[in-house]
Amino acid sequence: MSTSSPAQPNYAELPKKQAVVLLLSIVIVALCGIVYELIIGTVSSYLLGNSVYQFSLTIGFFMFAMGIGSYVSRFIEGNLIQAFVYVELILALVGGLCSISLFMLFPAAPWFYIVGMFSFISTIGFLVGLEIPLLTRVLSERSTTRESIADVLSLDYIGALIGSVAFPILLLPSLGLITSSFAIGLVNASVAMLNVLWLWDHLNAPKRMLAFVAATVVALFTLTLLASKITAYAQDHLYFDRIVWRKQSQYQSLVITNTWQQNNLRLFIDGHLQFSEADEFRYHEALVHPVLALGDEPENVLILGGGDGLAIREVLKYPSVASIDLVDLDPEMTALGSEFAPIVRLNQGSMQSPKVSVYNQDAFLFVQHTDKQYDRIIIDFPDPHNEALAKLYSVEFYAMVSAIMTDDGALVTQSSSPFFARNAYWSVARTLEDIFPEVISYQSSVPSFGIWGFNIASKTTDTPLRPFPENLRSMTADTFAASQFFTTDLTPNKPIPVNSIFDPKIYHLYIADIRGR
Repeated sequence: MSTSSPAQPNYAELPKKQAVVLLLSIVIVALCGIVYELIIGTVSSYLLGNSVYQFSLTIGFFMFAMGIGSYVSRFIEGNLIQAFVYVELILALVGGLCSISLFMLFPAAPWFYIVGMFSFISTIGFLVGLEIPLLTRVLSERSTTRESIADVLSLDYIGALIGSVAFPILLLPSLGLITSSFAIGLVNASVAMLNVLWLWDHLNAPKRMLAFVAATVVALFTLTLLASKITAYAQDHLYFDRIVWRKQSQYQSLVITNTWQQNNLRLFIDGHLQFSEADEFRYHEALVHPVLALGDEPENVLILGGGDGLAIREVLKYPSVASIDLVDLDPEMTALGSEFAPIVRLNQGSMQSPKVSVYNQDAFLFVQHTDKQYDRIIIDFPDPHNEALAKLYSVEFYAMVSAIMTDDGALVTQSSSPFFARNAYWSVARTLEDIFPEVISYQSSVPSFGIWGFNIASKTTDTPLRPFPENLRSMTADTFAASQFFTTDLTPNKPIPVNSIFDPKIYHLYIADIRGR
């Protein structure tokens, strides 16, 4: 990119107010750059899973592309402020469109998405890498190189901090991914507009540049206003059924779809299916009834996860239960289970039971700090597809859970599929065996998921099984006994380690299992 002019501009006499505009631009450039990076990493985590892997790749390639951009900036001569404005406009358009483009690329093919992802990361990183040296060179003409570098880098780091804090706390919960992308692109374009207006005399063709900037601002402003409709269009391409409800919470993307012909509600969290109305009873009956029918009649039950209220519905079939504590991090998830009419119909209003207390807390911290004792604990977390979730399947976590169980207490945990993730499944059992004297591994067929696995762990051995409640739709004593037998292809094919917070083996097993299939 070259913006040569008849004469090299002289920035030594740049007025202080105009220099302040350039310094402010540095803060905004850094803020926008880090937000684009976080948006791409978040979209990739939603669609591809494995957040640590996705953010590591995004950060690494983004920084590499910034380095290339910084190197290339040495070849730009002529009007540096004008070059900065052009770069800012291109960045506004590319960054503003990155989120919606990635969502639209994903349904085509995974490799197509990956190509698009790296293209956006590299382009945005390259452009951000160009901008900072350009502004540094301008400012260095009116002060010493030492002062200009110190000012630019300090403001760059401040902008990065503001962006990294604003994204999870403000932008993502309030605007969502697509709207945030458009809005930040609009901020970039506004910075270009500010520079054109305040540095008018330092531009070769200010009127032409103002027209380009105005067109970009109008385009991104229009996209921001239409973001809700564009988001709905993008989500419609991700799901086979019609979307009837969506919410971007502080923690995750929640989407409910419905197949009108069959009246089949489905809940997706970050694009992953959580339940289907057609067969969720098979999953929740298998999750709840074997552990609640084990040993003495339960009184105090703790449910970790399960904010949809479907597990509570099954627990309430036991008259002996006096209290149910539900711990789910996301208040939007528990609000969905207690307020959204179709889900309330499905969970039979279980969240409104006076026996239920809801805690919107991190389950790990809740278990660590509660002083209450529980007869039964039901653990219904997502699969361990990243290191953050792997800690909830660790020997350290199960040790803490054991400490809040009564002497005859028992827990059950969903443990992923022994078919699709068989070594990860058996790692849960192996880890539980390191803490509890008795572990019962069993499976259930859930058509929406395939063969699904569970593990019960108890503090006592040879505990008798009481009769299940009447009128269950799938679970009986006979089916539970049969579910404890595993065919050869569902048993582990390698030595199974104990999973620990300090060495998250289950995460690596899970990834290897999924890729192996």
